[in-house]
Amino acid sequence: MAKILNIETSTEICSVSISEDGNCKFLKIYIPDSESAEKFSHSKLLAVFIDEILKENQILPSQIDAVAVSGGPGSYTGLRIGVSSAKGFAFGIGKPLIAVDSMHIIAKMAKTKTGDNFEYFIPMTDARRMEVYCSVFDKSLRQISPVEAKIITEDSFEEYEQYKTCFCGNGAEKCISILQNQNFSFAKNIFPSAEYMGEFSEQKYNNKDFADLAYYEPYYLKDFVATTPKNKII
Repeated sequence: MAKILNIETSTEICSVSISEDGNCKFLKIYIPDSESAEKFSHSKLLAVFIDEILKENQILPSQIDAVAVSGGPGSYTGLRIGVSSAKGFAFGIGKPLIAVDSMHIIAKMAKTKTGDNFEYFIPMTDARRMEVYCSVFDKSLRQISPVEAKIITEDSFEEYEQYKTCFCGNGAEKCISILQNQNFSFAKNIFPSAEYMGEFSEQKYNNKDFADLAYYEPYYLKDFVATTPKNKII
């Protein structure tokens, strides 16, 4: 039975959990409201959450068997902060690093919340305009389609139109008006959370499927593009 520190920062939501035997035992999470001017607060919250979740539950860093981090795809800044923090903590306690695909986490939350009503789950992370990062999972949460960046059109996912399919994640909402089919449902309030990482991190721990602590990089899927503010004064 492994005691694993799980870190999730792939979207604007910041969360940390401690899992044992694949089950979430303790959780810290910050979900900004829609009016929040500071949606990405990972740099301020993550270290505090890690410190608090250990102290509040009287767990010594040395008692952690591994550190798991959501490796994307998702927010470039969020992933960078999460992975850097995970690497630093794992290195400091001399324990292995585990990387978990954020699409698996979203699909796991969706299935947990919706039950066995769907044949397929399609988690989506919002990208630019009508583009999303997405993958496809069957009802057993077996990944049947690789993660990809996809521009959503009326013909997207037409091969699933005859099946009860659940679209989930923060990229699904903008697809509602386009993907209109009686078998398509759009689950609300589904997001990648450290609460649902334990099953995956435990499995990887048992299989000794560890990430390289020195060279691991998150799955950005696309290169980071820096933009210049329009009102910049030179």
